Amino acid sequence: MNRRDFLKVTGVAGAALTGTDAQGSESSSPSPEFYGVLVDTTRCIGCRACEKACATEHDFPVPDIANDGALETQRDTSETAWTVVNRFDTSEGEVFVKKQCMHCWQPACTAACLTNAMYKTQEGPVIWRSRKCMGCRFCMVSCPFDIPKFEYHEWNPKIQKCNLCFDRLQEGKKPACVEACPTDALMFGMKRDLMEIARVRIYNHPERYVHKIFGEHEVGGTGWLYLSAVPFEEVGFRTDLGTTPYPEYTRDFLYGVPLVLFGLPALLYGMNQMTGSDNED
Repeated sequence: MNRRDFLKVTGVAGAALTGTDAQGSESSSPSPEFYGVLVDTTRCIGCRACEKACATEHDFPVPDIANDGALETQRDTSETAWTVVNRFDTSEGEVFVKKQCMHCWQPACTAACLTNAMYKTQEGPVIWRSRKCMGCRFCMVSCPFDIPKFEYHEWNPKIQKCNLCFDRLQEGKKPACVEACPTDALMFGMKRDLMEIARVRIYNHPERYVHKIFGEHEVGGTGWLYLSAVPFEEVGFRTDLGTTPYPEYTRDFLYGVPLVLFGLPALLYGMNQMTGSDNED
């Protein structure tokens, strides 16, 4: 190992500590004007037009929504289905709920990613960048909503998850699922505006909604917000997540452990490699 390679090794070690890659830092500081989507489950009819639009937009197999019987079972998202609609039998009858990446304000997946492959954009969507990914899959185990999926059976596997149609947003378009919804169960906009709309709906129709907006505070807040006529645990939501962003749980540890305990192994390894190469015949 020459001195240039040694600097690369120590640079990567430093990048892991500071949350940047060896090529330079990238800002992922939160913006006050993040995009989001408000889901009013009282308006969802289970047509699954959102699923079909998502599959078409991202070149996935288009579901046969008329004949596949998918609503008969509880489904999770997958590497070929970034969004799914599930049916729940609740205390208020049948309820349909769309599921996808929640696009957290302070995502656990981006905090866990060692290379900034999983990235929180300034506009709000959390996207995955293939050229930066090293395949560690820490994003998968860190996500409280169990969203990122890995293509285990592909020769060049990717991490697959909803990206809020980031390419469409850059063209001034709405996400494909929002555009396809025939009942306005999905509303796209800025989170602050969506929060006001959600509060007005609850205030004007207190008998129609649970007096809670899921995603307002969960894990520090999410880009997707939900209204419901029944308690959220009846429609498949985790209600044990708390309000603390998941990256906050590791902050005290990182500040409490001396930096040298992380940097010293990389430094010693680099010095050993330099010494070994210099002594070779």
